[in-house]
Amino acid sequence: MTNVTLITPDSVSVKKTATPEQLQNEFDYFQAQNFLKALLIKGMLSVDEFMQITFLNREAFSPALAEIMQKTVDINQIQR
Repeated sequence: MTNVTLITPDSVSVKKTATPEQLQNEFDYFQAQNFLKALLIKGMLSVDEFMQITFLNREAFSPALAEIMQKTVDINQIQR
């Protein structure tokens, strides 16, 4: 088990123990999102497709902060 410190929106630190499976899910989510961003930047995905797959990834990988992640994606924040 690994101790992870999460910062919540109200700036309160919460210590939580993450299992190896949870850490793997975090990594897999991060990798999937990087791949999606690359497809979006290359024009191989529309913004709508990107957002739909992002939400499916959140359900599939259950990243720890999914509950507080934005419900929309600011396309201007994605580096081109």
